[in-house]
Amino acid sequence: MHHVSLFIELLRTRPRQVFWFAILTQAVLWTLVPTFFYSAPPGDLATVLAIGREFTFGSDFGPPLSFWLAEIAYRQAGLFGVYALAQLCVVIAYWAVFALGVDILGERQAALAALLLVGVTALTVPTPDFGPAVLAMPLWALSLLYAWRAVGEKQRVYWYVLAVTLGLLLLTTNFALVAVVLLVLFLVMSERGRASLGSIDFFIAGIIVVVMIFPHLIWIDQASDNVISRIERLRDPKSVDANLFAWLRLFGYIALGHAGLATLVTLASNLGWTRQSEAVAIERSAIDPFARNFVYFFAIVPPLVVTMLTVVIGHNNPVYASPLLVLSGLAVVVAAGNRILIHHQTVVVVAWFVLLLLPPVTAALAMFVAPWTIAIDLKAAQPARDMGKFLSESFERRTGQPLAIVAGDQRLAELVAVYGGERRSRPHVFVDDNPDNPVTRKDIADKGAIVVWMATDNSPTVPPEIRARFPDLVPEVPRAFERPVQGRLPLFRVGWGMIRPAAQGGAAPPGGPAAGQ
Repeated sequence: MHHVSLFIELLRTRPRQVFWFAILTQAVLWTLVPTFFYSAPPGDLATVLAIGREFTFGSDFGPPLSFWLAEIAYRQAGLFGVYALAQLCVVIAYWAVFALGVDILGERQAALAALLLVGVTALTVPTPDFGPAVLAMPLWALSLLYAWRAVGEKQRVYWYVLAVTLGLLLLTTNFALVAVVLLVLFLVMSERGRASLGSIDFFIAGIIVVVMIFPHLIWIDQASDNVISRIERLRDPKSVDANLFAWLRLFGYIALGHAGLATLVTLASNLGWTRQSEAVAIERSAIDPFARNFVYFFAIVPPLVVTMLTVVIGHNNPVYASPLLVLSGLAVVVAAGNRILIHHQTVVVVAWFVLLLLPPVTAALAMFVAPWTIAIDLKAAQPARDMGKFLSESFERRTGQPLAIVAGDQRLAELVAVYGGERRSRPHVFVDDNPDNPVTRKDIADKGAIVVWMATDNSPTVPPEIRARFPDLVPEVPRAFERPVQGRLPLFRVGWGMIRPAAQGGAAPPGGPAAGQ
């Protein structure tokens, strides 16, 4: 008797419901785990909130949209709102891939392609760290969906939707310009694409995108000095070797991030197994060669091009490549053929559930286990709330005014800014002496500030780099904080000093209520 796993049978008979079950389960897990188990913002999220706090129209970190949305979400619902926003982005990205798959492959294989994305680490594990890369995921996936419907299916209205989506992408990341270029390149290279270039709809959509590119060029110009210097160094033979090694390492990280997907494919395809097993088929009609080329091009070329560019400009972080991997599952399913046989159904289903559940469960357990075992100071396990509350209350007790500015160690200052006041009126972060920054030396003189740094003992000694920036700062006795799970880690000890508002006489005298531990 032929046996079919219940999950596989549901995939064949109710593929849309299976898809929504998978993606919503993942979204709920990655919203709840950081909300309940992280004591500090993970990754660069504190930086994103510090930038978003200023609502500037672009910065050295790129276009502003992701920073603005993070700030709005934080003001409305705290960090839970930011984590939920990040998972909403993931849900939309998966839906766009599924919808594209339905148009090209049909519902069954489209659901299969979306389920395979659970095995791509970059699309799951780092997503609570909301920022440009996470917001770019749905915008790029939607752009591909709308480009296919405009060109592949000749639905004219999608040219305008595509233009708006690309405009939002240009407001999100500097790599959007590369995405636009690659999209135009694909159209030029294909016969059907070239036929669409002469339409009035493409012309109007192109005008919209070009208008959106102008502010994008301003943001690129803000970082041009650093980029130009790096490009000039490319002629150095040592730079060639270093960049090649950096690119191979980055691409290796991306390949390793596909290990889960590769595992599912290996199990389902019977590769490496010595015994035969019952297989269930998931079939589709023959697909359009143009559709196959479309999927392959945007699954392979953008990661190659963008990873090379990230190495040149120095962003050697595989997280930045996450938007470019949204078609990985779809490309595998397209390559698998019209009739896909799934062997070892029970093992495949168990492996898929492990890939779905293990990362968030591991992230939660790490908050309790890591301090007692490997004793690593995880960013998400730092006592940010206690630190922000203590420093803001100390400033307010002494000055009678709410803490308005935090400076010093960048990471610590950003953590204090997250928890140092009400969501709408929390402190600003002072970065450097650039007069174009939202917070300047004059602001510190007028409103006062708290300056923070990491301390190793109870000695009120200001580190040389902090002393050089704030020569008149009088340090307080460092304050030690316990982590939610202390384990074998040393106390989280923070050195700090206060600069009083100008009306109160500048720097604070030593001492006060901040006794160290």
